[in-house]
Amino acid sequence: MSDWHYSVSVRSLCEFTAKRGDLDRRFTPSATALEGQAGQLAVLARRSPGYEIELPLEAVHGNLRVRGRADGYEADVNRLEEIKTIRGPVDLIPENRRALHWAQLETYGALIATDRGLAELELALVYVDADTQNETVLREKVAAPALQAAFEARCRQFEAWAQQEAEHRVARDADLNALPFPKGDLRPGQRLLAEAVYRVAANGRHLLAQAPTGIGKTLGTLYPLLRAMPTQQLDKIGYMTCKGTGRIAALEALDALREVSPSKSLRVLTLVAKEQACEHPTQACHGEACPLANGFYDKLPAARAEAVQQAWLDPTAQRRIALKHDVCPYYLGQELLRWADVVVGDVHHAFDPYGQLYGLAQSQDWKLALLVDEAHNLIDRARDMYSISLSLARVREVLASAPVSLRASLRRLAGELARLGTEQVEDYQPLKQVPDALAEALQRVNVALGDHVQKHPLEVGALLEFYFEVLGLQRLLDRFDTHSLCDLQRSAGRVVVADAPLNLSLLEDDEPVDTGEVRDVVLSVRNIVPGAFLKERFEGCHSVTLFSATLGPPDYPRQLLGMPEDTAWIDVPAPFPPEHLTVQVAHRLSTRYEHREASMDALVDLLAAQFNEHPGNYLAFFSSFDYLDKAAARLAQRHPQVVQWSQGRAMGDGARRAFLDRFVEGGRGIGFAVLGGAFAEGVDLPGTRLIGAFIATLGLPPVSPLQDQVRERLDALFGADHGYADLVPGLQKVVQAAGRVLRSVDDRGWVWLLDKRYARPEVRALLPAWWQL
Repeated sequence: MSDWHYSVSVRSLCEFTAKRGDLDRRFTPSATALEGQAGQLAVLARRSPGYEIELPLEAVHGNLRVRGRADGYEADVNRLEEIKTIRGPVDLIPENRRALHWAQLETYGALIATDRGLAELELALVYVDADTQNETVLREKVAAPALQAAFEARCRQFEAWAQQEAEHRVARDADLNALPFPKGDLRPGQRLLAEAVYRVAANGRHLLAQAPTGIGKTLGTLYPLLRAMPTQQLDKIGYMTCKGTGRIAALEALDALREVSPSKSLRVLTLVAKEQACEHPTQACHGEACPLANGFYDKLPAARAEAVQQAWLDPTAQRRIALKHDVCPYYLGQELLRWADVVVGDVHHAFDPYGQLYGLAQSQDWKLALLVDEAHNLIDRARDMYSISLSLARVREVLASAPVSLRASLRRLAGELARLGTEQVEDYQPLKQVPDALAEALQRVNVALGDHVQKHPLEVGALLEFYFEVLGLQRLLDRFDTHSLCDLQRSAGRVVVADAPLNLSLLEDDEPVDTGEVRDVVLSVRNIVPGAFLKERFEGCHSVTLFSATLGPPDYPRQLLGMPEDTAWIDVPAPFPPEHLTVQVAHRLSTRYEHREASMDALVDLLAAQFNEHPGNYLAFFSSFDYLDKAAARLAQRHPQVVQWSQGRAMGDGARRAFLDRFVEGGRGIGFAVLGGAFAEGVDLPGTRLIGAFIATLGLPPVSPLQDQVRERLDALFGADHGYADLVPGLQKVVQAAGRVLRSVDDRGWVWLLDKRYARPEVRALLPAWWQL
């Protein structure tokens, strides 16, 4: 390919050519995106009226087009500025990071000098403190020819890689344009799903796809999106999973697709957790402590070059290449994210506040499309990402070993939590806002910890982890609104408030705090509607497809996740003839908490009758371990001939495998499990390994003051009678559990819904339409 063209951002060009030396991931307090915007506004307020901001600049060097936006230019003094909002002293910024900042500024300098015909230019690297808004300015006057020479040298250094990447893009797109489906013809339901995915990708829209087990959802979503990749000029596809087992299916499908592509050029990268990839978990991530961080950026080019030629970059391949070149496998994977075509990883990479895939997509201006597997889990996963709790016991644990400089602020925070816990009337107390005294105590701890980690950058461990916790709590409180709840929950456990006879009035000009033992109290910010945070994620992606066997009703995920109003919806018909699944409701049974003991004999008699009439393997799902244990004991008492085994409360991988290994072809027995647990979804027991399921619950959450608050908040936001707080998520769990029974078009089986409430119209409306009740 002789005639090639490649467009690169200033940031990417500089990151590729200017990063040198050690990997250094020691923590230094960083500014948030909002603080970065505030820092830029503070600088702007001090500049002259003619100060220009966000200047679009670009230049061509050979076949390379370099583009970007410079932060600010002050024409009356001929000064170009690069603004970085930071926390703490400038001298704590690692040298290689500061060199990168200068490289970006110098590159922008070359672009504006050429654009405006400038003979020379003053460059100013402006560091703005996020807390004080004070500026530290590093200045240098540079002649335009020197800036141009540095720019051209940088382009020459990148040029060979750019040509390789441009040629890869052409080869990849040619492969995908000719990509056949790897398994002959698409199945009927699979074709409907694939057509819907392709349509939304072609139109830059989003899709909610409810598709039952057995149609081949993984290939049915990956194949059309890969075919859309060349026509839509997508830079990246992210296949995001809510559970680890989904990554296995994705990689199997991608491997099959690569095998039928003409040149197997597609680059596939698996992102793994740091704790799974780290070779030296006891070492800090910097060159002085970890041998694989030492000289990381000097050794990176060779490792990167081998990796992109390898193209199939699962964790094993990443580790092999990394150790061959003496670099960290985890951070090699992070670097390769820039050069992969398809990225497979957990949903947090795209939706977490610090998700690497989404963050890079925004900074690099990638055209990104996402597929989210088992997406019915995304609401709860996202809620966890934007929720946090802090307990009095945790504060006391940190205080016990804290340096003297931190003890006063930690004691005050412990005292305020203890005071509130003592004063509240009920064990659960919702808060409209955090009381001022507690908010001030939390702020003081954040400031004290920030000062401490700035002065001790090598310190890692419990204190740093605690700083992340309180910093995360503070940031969520700063964005607190109706999308979240704030509450105090008092527990039965007791903690020592302070070391008697400490009196806080000796330390601060405030009221003394009682010492001694009090019940533990937990302050929580609980996200209820993650859409308040995820809306911008969907807006920042070209197309997002969420798919699962249980997504409906469509307004539920769309409203709670903050998806656009024009999000498309498809409900793919089941591939099974309805008569293959016999669904029956136990019209005389009630599994409500107050009725369980009275209905227990009838329940286990029904299990035994079904088992005796149609012998085979069954799963029986219950709302809790307590209910499960009682039912298993009663079945053993009344029907000892029925073989049974049960899920345990804390099962490791081996115990879970042993539980599933009991489901053999032609076997006979009942496995007892908890609805929503490890065996209620993601379990594949085809053929006669499983022929039926009993579901002795509607999956509703237990009654509690917290659940009442969740219901009230969702009703206030979306209207009453939606069932968003209980019925909808509960029945999604039910349908997921029932989905274990039919795994292929040849399977046949039974599902028993063990509660008379399943006959209600509002409940039946949320069950699959093809179920013949």
